[in-house]
Amino acid sequence: MATPAGDTGGDTGGAPARDPGLQPERTRLAWRRTTLSCTVVAVLAARQAVHGGATAAGVAGAALSALVWLAFLGVAHRRTLALDAAVPGPLPVRAAIATAGCTLLLALFAVAVLV
Repeated sequence: MATPAGDTGGDTGGAPARDPGLQPERTRLAWRRTTLSCTVVAVLAARQAVHGGATAAGVAGAALSALVWLAFLGVAHRRTLALDAAVPGPLPVRAAIATAGCTLLLALFAVAVLV
């Protein structure tokens, strides 16, 4: 008897077995690259604030960059943990908005450090 497409023949409670392909690993690596990029921006903002003379705007921009980096780190960590599920769901809307907001705020605060 032939099995339906996507079903490995095992009893998975009606849901097709998850393909252990490379897609979850690629997604996990993409989150890591993005987190690394955000880390570099936050570190460079802190370095610029200290190296270029500690102005109030520079220190505030560096501190806010660090807070936004921590928030992004939390979102990315939750998402990479969610990818370990048998069938990971799509990125929740709140997490997508938080990710986009963190990215925009990090860029804004990094520019504020330069000014």
